[in-house]
Amino acid sequence: MQWKPSPNFNERALPVSMLVLHYTGMKDAASAIERMTSEEAGVSAHYCIDEDGTIVQMVREEDRAWHAGKSYWCEITDVNSASIGIELVNPGHEWGYRPFPQAQIEALVPLVSEIVQLYGIEPCHVVGHSDIAPARKEDPGELFPWETLAKLGLAMPRPDKAHVDPGWADANFLLALNRYGYDVTDAPAAIRAFERRFRPDRITGEPDGQLRAILLALLLERGPEAASA
Repeated sequence: MQWKPSPNFNERALPVSMLVLHYTGMKDAASAIERMTSEEAGVSAHYCIDEDGTIVQMVREEDRAWHAGKSYWCEITDVNSASIGIELVNPGHEWGYRPFPQAQIEALVPLVSEIVQLYGIEPCHVVGHSDIAPARKEDPGELFPWETLAKLGLAMPRPDKAHVDPGWADANFLLALNRYGYDVTDAPAAIRAFERRFRPDRITGEPDGQLRAILLALLLERGPEAASA
C-alpha cells in the first residue's frame, strides 16, 4: 500500500457506519490521484485502487475524506462523516466504462473486509456512490461485481427468493425504497440506482413486479415491520 496524502479532509462529526465505493471516472490512475491530492480540486477519498491492484491511501480512516458530495443514506446527510470512501480506477461511463479487472477486485476484497470488521459496518451500508447520490452519480455502475462481496458477507446479495410481488402502488414502492435507504426525491434516478445495484441487466427507472419483489425481500431481512409499505 502506498501513502500519498491529500490535503482535502477534516474532522468527522459522526462515527463510521458506512463504506462507499466509487469509480474514478477519469482516463487513468495518475490523473485521478493527482486530482484527489490537489488542494484546488477539493475532493479526496481514503483509498484508491488501481486496475493492477495497487492501493494508494490518501486520507487516514479517522479523518473525514471528501468523496461523497451532497448525498443521503438512511437519513444520514453527512455521508462523508459517516463513511470510508474507496475509489476504483475505471474510466467510467464518460471515458469508456469497462469491467473491473480481477487484480483490482482481489485487492478490494481484503480491504473491504478489514474495514467492515473494524467498524462493524452492516452489509446494507456497503453502498455505491449512485446509491447515496442517485440524481448525480452512476458509479461504480452496473458492471461492478457486487456478488463477489455479497458471497463473503461484505455487501447485500440480490435476494434468491424474491418471488413475491407485494403489488405496491408506485408511491408505496418509493416509500419502501426510502425505507431501505435511498433518497427518492428524484424517483426515476433512485429507481435506476436500485436497479444498478440489484438488477444491473435491465435498467428502466420504473418500478415493476420484479423490483417490488426484490425490495420486499431485502426489507423482510430487517423484519416484517420494515416491509410494511
